[in-house]
Amino acid sequence: MEEWEFSYDPASWKVTEDMKRSYERNGFVLVRNMLNAEEVLKIKAAVADSKGIIQHAYSRSDGTRNTRMCVWNHPGDDVTGILVRSQRIATTMEELMGGDEIYHYHSKMMMKDARTGGSFVWHQDYGYWYFNDCLYPEMGSVFIPIDDCVRANGCLQVLVGSHHMGRINHVQVGTQLGADPERVEEAKKHLKHVYVEATAGDVLFFHSNLLHTSDGNDSDMRRWVFIVAFNKKSNNPYVEHHHPQYTPLKKVDDSELLKCQVIENLEGKWFMHPDEDVSYKGGRRFH
Repeated sequence: MEEWEFSYDPASWKVTEDMKRSYERNGFVLVRNMLNAEEVLKIKAAVADSKGIIQHAYSRSDGTRNTRMCVWNHPGDDVTGILVRSQRIATTMEELMGGDEIYHYHSKMMMKDARTGGSFVWHQDYGYWYFNDCLYPEMGSVFIPIDDCVRANGCLQVLVGSHHMGRINHVQVGTQLGADPERVEEAKKHLKHVYVEATAGDVLFFHSNLLHTSDGNDSDMRRWVFIVAFNKKSNNPYVEHHHPQYTPLKKVDDSELLKCQVIENLEGKWFMHPDEDVSYKGGRRFH
């Protein structure tokens, strides 16, 4: 296994010093088999039949093809909410981020359908969230494959250790807002470019300044992923915007996922409309 890969054992799981060092050095860790087959099937069924996702999904173009996505701001008490609030997701992210209290910033479904799913240019999540008036990049994302993610269907790609570069200026790249292409090309000469292939059940935790991208889906395989963003309480945005300010996160035991009988509860989710996403447009101050 690569140095950023770790295996999940529910009986003995904890965030080790090796994991913390890998996250600090590389900007991410990949935990294999963090969700078992039964849990994956339950999550997959919940998002496949989601009325909220169907109603609130929108498309983002790469200039040729579209990727469907849906964003909501509060986790709730349904299957996806319990997953977000579970110890293995929330506490693992919290400890990798240094141990300070974190809260749910938003959840997102990214849906690259077979033969039609679009690409995303190189970017940093904090390249967008900076414009949401979060002072520090004390933020991170948890990337949870609903389907297997391989090179053929547009898996995530990262530049290992690129979070140490700090926030890169984001500019218009085609139809998207992305990291300065000249800076990215120079970084690629120095940093390892990794295709993060993952199976449903694996979970990737990554820093908000890690450079990442993904190709379009040219395969016959669907590529859906569930992504959860967390922010530190101490990094509470100083201006209200389209994502929540600090809201206490009520964590639950990992066993609650399979016990959960609430497949979907839309109450209080606060779905985001794409017109509200000023961070993707380069900040409220300029539009």
